[in-house]
Amino acid sequence: MKRRYFLLRTAAASAFVGLGGISSLSFKPEYRKHLTILHTNDVHSHIEPFGPNDGRNANLGGVARRATLIEKIRRDNPNTLLLDAGDIFQGTPYFNFYGGELEFKLMSKLKYDAATIGNHDFDNGIDGLYAQLPHADFDFICSNYDFSNTIMNGKTKDYRIFMKDGLKIGVFGLGVELKGLVTDKHYKETKYLNPVEIATDMTNLLKNEQNCDLVICLSHLGYKYDSDKISDLKLAEATENIDLIIGGHTHTFLEEPTTVKNKSGKNVLVNQVGCYGVYLGRIDFYFDDSSNVKSEGNSLAIR
Repeated sequence: MKRRYFLLRTAAASAFVGLGGISSLSFKPEYRKHLTILHTNDVHSHIEPFGPNDGRNANLGGVARRATLIEKIRRDNPNTLLLDAGDIFQGTPYFNFYGGELEFKLMSKLKYDAATIGNHDFDNGIDGLYAQLPHADFDFICSNYDFSNTIMNGKTKDYRIFMKDGLKIGVFGLGVELKGLVTDKHYKETKYLNPVEIATDMTNLLKNEQNCDLVICLSHLGYKYDSDKISDLKLAEATENIDLIIGGHTHTFLEEPTTVKNKSGKNVLVNQVGCYGVYLGRIDFYFDDSSNVKSEGNSLAIR
């Protein structure tokens, strides 16, 4: 019987603070496989923590503290994926000075599994993005940017399938339309493809042809808009076979994922954790071999 999942716990957790607030996750024996998804978005070159006088973000963030938290979670559950939803670049002098080298090197040290590309990742031009790729020991997944006539051709993947404890996790990526956000000369001949059409193709491939147990979209489309512009919420409603959308671009902080009904009436989880590396998103899935689906979500701030 095809595996189904249930979400036991979701944590959109601060990457900076002590670990004493985490309660242990318990799971029933019938759920034999446990997968943890960790994610960031819109970190914007924030390497160091915010200072004590930095308003609502005071004493939060920082790559070192995020690394400590991720290491602890991986010790608790080796079946963990670490993903980023784009806008890695731009926002502090580290980017102005190093051009993205430091960001990619640190993400590699943290052992990110994959990231998608945000509009600000073109801020040094497509040539600047390309120049930093040797420092990234992880894949860039972007399904709706056609780079075939650019220097980035062949440097990204349409999708990846990760294996964790016998589970197949399919990941694809969607970027926001660059025209109007990025100077034309910075993205050159990159073509933007319709994200709903691409998502339909990718999810059919991953769920129905590759038989993935879980399908994740890494999105830099944005959570929602007061217009007809495509967003994560609209994408979830307009497609089938996506289980989880990890979002970025709008700097939206969600204490727990939003649940959206897709076009088949099934639940899709949509999550985003603000910006600047202040929070680390966490979603735990437990798999069994029955057709039962149960869910429970909450958020834990680690302070």
